[in-house]
Amino acid sequence: MLNEDLLAILACPACKSKVSLVAEKWLVCQNPDCQRKYPIKDDIPIMLIEEGDKYVHVPVERLSEMEP
Repeated sequence: MLNEDLLAILACPACKSKVSLVAEKWLVCQNPDCQRKYPIKDDIPIMLIEEGDKYVHVPVERLSEMEP
């Protein structure tokens, strides 16, 4: 699980917007024009733009049923 202090300073590497934690295993960019989703694997956020690009079209509601 991500520490609240870490979550407060993380930002989307593509657009620099805030991210929010979803289902304890995804970081979702809050910018509606970006919509990248970054997986958290083994408690490590994978904050690479290329990784976020893979999940751009996945609805946030479906993330809870997906494994990163």
